[in-house]
Order: sequence, then C-alpha cells, then structure tokens
Amino acid sequence: MSASSSSFVVALDVGGTSMKGGLVSESGAVLLSERRPTPVADGPEAVVGAIRDFIGHLAASGDGNPAGVGLAVPGLVSADTALYAANLGWSDVPAIDFTPLDVPIMLGHDVRTGGLAESVLGAGRGVSDFLFLPIGTGIAGAMILHGEPYGGASGWGGEIGHIPVFPDGEQCACGQFGCLETYASAASVGRRYSLRSGLEGIRAEQVVSSDDPVAIEVWDEAVEALSLALATYTLLLDPSMIVLGGGLAEAGPALFDPVRTRLVKRLAFRAAPPLHPAALGVDAGMLGAALLGWRAAGRPELGPGWVLDVRSQPLVS
Repeated sequence: MSASSSSFVVALDVGGTSMKGGLVSESGAVLLSERRPTPVADGPEAVVGAIRDFIGHLAASGDGNPAGVGLAVPGLVSADTALYAANLGWSDVPAIDFTPLDVPIMLGHDVRTGGLAESVLGAGRGVSDFLFLPIGTGIAGAMILHGEPYGGASGWGGEIGHIPVFPDGEQCACGQFGCLETYASAASVGRRYSLRSGLEGIRAEQVVSSDDPVAIEVWDEAVEALSLALATYTLLLDPSMIVLGGGLAEAGPALFDPVRTRLVKRLAFRAAPPLHPAALGVDAGMLGAALLGWRAAGRPELGPGWVLDVRSQPLVS
C-alpha cells in the first residue's frame, strides 16, 4: 500500500539489537512496517549510517515525500540531539545526521516514546497520569504526567530500574547496589538462576514456569523487588494505573498476580493503583515515533482518533 504525497511520516524505533520502522498516515494507518538489525558491533558511525539508510529506504517506499520523521533512540536525548547512548557508542549527534531527507525530524527517548504511544493509542488512552514500565533485558520507566512523558530536569527521569530496592544487595552494572534491574529484568532473572543452579543458557520465561526450588526463589525475589519499586513510585506520584510491558509482562498472571498482591500489602493506608498489560507490544516505540513525526510536521493534534492496523513485514537485512 502506498501513501499519497506528504500524507505519511517515517517512524523509526532504534534498539540495541534491531530497528523497527514504518510509514504511518494521517489517519494512523501503518502502511509499511519493516525491521533491520542494528549494527552496534560496527561502531557508532555505522549505527548512524544504518539509521540514515533505513529512513531513506522507508521514505522511498512511499508515494512522494514524507511530511516528517520521528525517531526513538535509547540514552539521553532532546528533541533535536541524541546526547548520549552508552550501548550505541554515540554522543551529541544532531537529529539531521540521522536522516538523508530535507523534512522536519523529532527525536525521542525510546521508553518515553513507547509511553507516549501507550498514552495516546494504547492501555493509557484517556488516562492523565500513569507509569509505563517495560520489563525486558533492562528496566526503565516512562512517567506519563498530564498525558505527556516527563523526562525530568536533565532528561534522566524514569530510571526506575536503578531504584535501590535492596541497598545491601548485588552490585548493578551501573555501579550502584541492589538496583531493581539487577533482580527483576528478564536478563537478570535468567542470570541469577544460572549462577545458583549451575545451568547455562536459561531464559527468564523458563524460570517463571519452573517448579524447581531455585527458580521459585529467584522469581520470588524478582517479584519482591518489583513490588517494592512500584510501592515507592506510587507513594511519590500517585499514578492512576501502572502499565507493565516488555517481554517479561508476557508471563501474564505469573507476574501480575503476585506483584498485585504484594503491592496491595505494601500500601497499608491507601489503595494500590491497578496494574494493566501494555496494549501495543513491540509496536509501541515505532507508533510513538510516528506521533513524534507528525509533531515535527506541525500536526500535534493527530493520534487520539487513530484506529490502528499494523501490517508487520519480515526482517529486512
């Protein structure tokens, strides 16, 4: 399906392993959706070049020029500069370096951009204040305040994965001790089980479904850490709800039921906010980038009325 001239934007969500991009129309129709690997091992310049090539390819797949480009990237970011991304190796990359097109472009933090999509299009539609917490290889949150992601004074807002839930606990890769991410991310659940059991290559979903006493213990500690962090967040910001996403949220009741129970117990004098699964899955970042693209094009009103129809395409190398 093609798009008429300037009736679509290019949207790209860049991760440490892969990039998901697409063309999204004014009505929210996803006209094209593709994936490509992120060449992190080749260095930061190669990653920037790969993003330029992907954006150019996507734009050429439409009919005419796009109205704008939205780009979601990890790390510290402003609307016009990718300030720092440790995993991708870059610092202070201007937005225009990412695109070969002479059209407006807007950057966004990957998790906050996913939170924007959940706010406008997904589980948080119509909710003013909530936490979007994707739990995958790592853990980072998007604080949605008055309908918009909040990045804090310097752009580091939402790093809930580094709340010290167990101050005397294990050291995190960030240098702190007892961080939520060290206990409750999917990568950490698998790693901690392997260390205790001596079994290599165990994934988090295997730990969740196992009746092995070591697996039960590791999963119990992950749930405990998550409930502690969510109780802290709730007492500070009083969210209307908490939206859990990412790969670990696919555990369903095995995650939601015990976390909900412990969160209720930890909030003795007030009601716990409801927990909901994210609605947009792996498309959240790309759809959020589309919203940024339309904002760059001067159309910030687009989004709330969209009815989504994602047509995912196979991985493109």
